[in-house]
Amino acid sequence: MADRTVEERLRIGAVSYLNTKPLICGLEEENPLWRLELDLPSRLADRLEAGTLDVALIPSIAYWQRPGYRIVSNACIGCRGPVLSVKLVARCPMQHIRSLALDEGSRTSVALAQILLKERLGISPSLRPFPIGQPLEETTADAVLIIGDRAMHVDESPFAEVWDLGDQWIGWSGLPFVFAMWVARPGVPVETLERILGEARDRGCRSLESIAAAEAARLDWPAERCVDYLSRHLHFTLGPEEWAGLRLFYKHAVREGFAPAGWKPDRSEVVVP
Repeated sequence: MADRTVEERLRIGAVSYLNTKPLICGLEEENPLWRLELDLPSRLADRLEAGTLDVALIPSIAYWQRPGYRIVSNACIGCRGPVLSVKLVARCPMQHIRSLALDEGSRTSVALAQILLKERLGISPSLRPFPIGQPLEETTADAVLIIGDRAMHVDESPFAEVWDLGDQWIGWSGLPFVFAMWVARPGVPVETLERILGEARDRGCRSLESIAAAEAARLDWPAERCVDYLSRHLHFTLGPEEWAGLRLFYKHAVREGFAPAGWKPDRSEVVVP
């Protein structure tokens, strides 16, 4: 890959949310080997499928949608407790909701919310879109799924009940949850991707305070709160427990029709730190 031209640079896709910044630390800089492009999680999955990206940090649910996709790093976005940036807010008690508006930027959280409602409460609400940029008060759905930076800014006081979906998953399953992973499409040379993406993650995890300082003004948050979010609420390594969580999520995703049956990870993908 070292002799690839500028025109042949690997096209790496990621999101611009705060939770991704530690994974792309240094990747934003000009480099002859790759070009970083930012987009919504759901759009990254579409672009990887279309071939306009070579590798992308895609929602974990999207990894199972296409044969030949390969996980190319043990860097991920996961949680082992409350995640803060994925919330289900309800205007009535959760067991009484009949309509659910879904953040259009998400795929994994869309599946997760419906799986938890079905498994924990036995309900399957009717679904509505919740477009990026639409004010929360403009949707009349009983409950709304919100992800990313806007989930961390939501005023929870008007709602009857709020679920942090990371916390709900772990309380129910006893396992971590993985929201997104680095995945390459078939035919992409991945010889050095594991190193590139792992080193970016390691740089980011050593630089949480500087990342927080740079992002705090954009988010209108104190830098200390950004550090707390990145260090206490997120986990950036795909280890054995995360794989166990992924397998359980996949089992329920297949059962509810969110993923096709038959997935078996290639042994080379199971990267244990």
